[in-house]
Amino acid sequence: MRMILAGDVNLMNVTDPAIPFAVVASEFRAAEIVFCNLECCLYQPPNGHSFENEGFFADPRVAGSTLKSAGVRAVGIANNVNYGEAAITASIARLDQLGIGHTGAGPNRAAARAAVIVERGGVRFGFLQRSSVYWPTNHEAGDNAAGIAVIRGHTAYQIPMHGGRPRANRPGLPPRIITWADEQYLRWFADDIAALRKRADIVVASCHWGVNREVLQYMTEIGHAAIDAGADIVIGHGPHYSLPIELYRGKLIFYGLGSFSFHTGHGGHKHGDWLGMMATVECSRAGIARAAFRFVRHDDSNRTVLRTPAEEGPAFDQVAQESAGFGTRLRAQDDEVAIDLGT
Repeated sequence: MRMILAGDVNLMNVTDPAIPFAVVASEFRAAEIVFCNLECCLYQPPNGHSFENEGFFADPRVAGSTLKSAGVRAVGIANNVNYGEAAITASIARLDQLGIGHTGAGPNRAAARAAVIVERGGVRFGFLQRSSVYWPTNHEAGDNAAGIAVIRGHTAYQIPMHGGRPRANRPGLPPRIITWADEQYLRWFADDIAALRKRADIVVASCHWGVNREVLQYMTEIGHAAIDAGADIVIGHGPHYSLPIELYRGKLIFYGLGSFSFHTGHGGHKHGDWLGMMATVECSRAGIARAAFRFVRHDDSNRTVLRTPAEEGPAFDQVAQESAGFGTRLRAQDDEVAIDLGT
């Protein structure tokens, strides 16, 4: 069976549901299951909204039709663009109406933490999503408050005291940035994955995290914890870059799938030049047999278009080199990039 995993999808300002996925629709329909990070709410505020008080709100009718007609089976909705209880509740209601599974947000913490399982051809695909990138107030789900499921992250700044140039007795030295995942939240995440492992044949952990191109320590900590708890594959998103891939204990961590469909962002800016990755995974009840990815960009009509490794030579070289540092070998193979699973 084929599973497609995509990064950030933002359908703000889309007026024709046939356009965003027109070029990749055949790929989607050929797959048994498609999962992406839905980085917008299917909601329109009754009084509108301004750039100064912005939310990523997409027309629920048009955006919903875009997802449904393309064959998207499930989405993650734990990310940094959920603005308030009304937006979250309305978005979930629209997804339920369309029969599209979702994970990562809800009317309370238990609902937000809940996994979604989609069965296709006798194989049960389980998905869990968390965000470590979110607003500090009224965003994280509480025991009795709507919001998203999170893994809190922490940051410290350390002056290097030993070795290096210049030595540490120089005022103005730049600090090392150290990050780590909150112990309690990481334990909850691992417990939820272990519970899902008992109910699903293929387990996907989806994480909204990161900043710029760096793979931070807390991202690696979360990814490893997810696989240790039973995940078959981890996908990351948030930074709008294609980030390296790690092979950990024979399982894959995509640290950043980048943008998949993200025509308009903050301040109404168009982002047609962002590069993303569409992961394709061949799997069965026995696990994952093969994995690869295609590069994607957007054209001027806001269609996601597929790009070959040859067309994205510098990007391929960079991702391949960075992935090698994580013990993962990538190989350009015709139109896609094959990932060596070490089996």
